[in-house]
Amino acid sequence: MAGNGFYVYAVTEASAPVDGLPAGVDGAAVTSIIVDDLAAVVSPIAVRTLRPERRHLAAHQGVLRVLGRVATVLPLSFGMITKNQPQIERFLRQHRLSLTEQMGRVAGCVEMGLRVAWDVPNIFAYLVERHPVLRVARDRLASGASHDERMELGRMVEGVLSQERQDLTDRVLEALRPACADVLINDPRKDTEIMNLACLVRREGVEAFERAVHAAASGFSEEFVFDFNGPWAPHNFVKLEIDGEEGLREAA
Repeated sequence: MAGNGFYVYAVTEASAPVDGLPAGVDGAAVTSIIVDDLAAVVSPIAVRTLRPERRHLAAHQGVLRVLGRVATVLPLSFGMITKNQPQIERFLRQHRLSLTEQMGRVAGCVEMGLRVAWDVPNIFAYLVERHPVLRVARDRLASGASHDERMELGRMVEGVLSQERQDLTDRVLEALRPACADVLINDPRKDTEIMNLACLVRREGVEAFERAVHAAASGFSEEFVFDFNGPWAPHNFVKLEIDGEEGLREAA
């Protein structure tokens, strides 16, 4: 690649303003490549791969954050580099229908994240204290137990943990759904995490979403921690991926 490649941030409407966007990766000016009513938001780049250094990640997110305030955005993951302009134009033409449909689904929206977790020293001990059936099984182990009995206790704990997460998530979703256009439930990342939600929210509805989070949190005790973030480009609601040979493509 001899300087004619492009780093791609997002697909958006052809009318989306790009003049006021911050500098992109490596300080390059951000522009758009337009095909009919769609545009790819890009900046020139002279390398094939890009390390996820903090400055590069910040530039990527900075462009998406500002663009998302004024336009509907189909964001790309960090590191999307294409060989040349014709490759981008071909992608926009070939996938115009799907891109337009996705644009309609997230039109005027941003993504807000919400994580809820237990703030307890030991999640096993916490669950055992709350559930008598687990206490009985634990006490049985204290006097000696077989491998199968220990495995059964582990399965019981996992079952209780899963049910607790489901019940608590249902409570929070009841409060949040009126403030959301859509909600995706992602897998928890650790034992103490109860829910990891991606929420599609109208730009003008961000404050209403935040009020809904506070209202939901008010019904929980201090052993629960609510952490929301955003607004972001709607990554979880868009299906675009990177292909090492072809560049841009739709997700399966």
